[in-house]
Amino acid sequence: MKLSRRARRALLVVHVVVSAGWLGLTLGLLALGITAARTGQYATVAASVRSMRLFADWLLLPVAFGTLLSGLALSLGTSWGLARYRWVWTKFWLTLATTAATAFVLRPGVNSAVTAVADGGPLPGAGDVLFGPCVSLSAYVFMTVISVLKPWGPTRRGRRLRRAARAAGAARRADSPGVRV
Repeated sequence: MKLSRRARRALLVVHVVVSAGWLGLTLGLLALGITAARTGQYATVAASVRSMRLFADWLLLPVAFGTLLSGLALSLGTSWGLARYRWVWTKFWLTLATTAATAFVLRPGVNSAVTAVADGGPLPGAGDVLFGPCVSLSAYVFMTVISVLKPWGPTRRGRRLRRAARAAGAARRADSPGVRV
């Protein structure tokens, strides 16, 4: 099913906005994580990790799922397809992996840092508040780059579908009245 031009454009805007939001949230988490890891003041560490928890608990997963679902709808509703081009296929799997990592690694790491600091202890380790945002940011920047550059060409499935479409088009032209081949 192909999307209408209006629907495709609206969905593209939604996808870009939620994707940029995910990137921005991750930059914010990284800034808060750096602040928590570099400062020696308990109040600043506590405020930083509590802010990280707020972002992680309320914003990250809805934005991650919004990115995943809007990207999936775009790929299935346009000629790009989900598995026709390597860059789309790569983005899909990276988005799926980073969404899972957000739910099962980043959020629990932030929550454990908040618990440790709330109990009056030190930050458990800079890795808890820095590793997740650094990895996520790298993945999002990479996905943004391949979205713009669209490298690598079609997948094997994409090449097969393209050949089949060309053959079907040639057969239609050959069957048309008044057309000499």
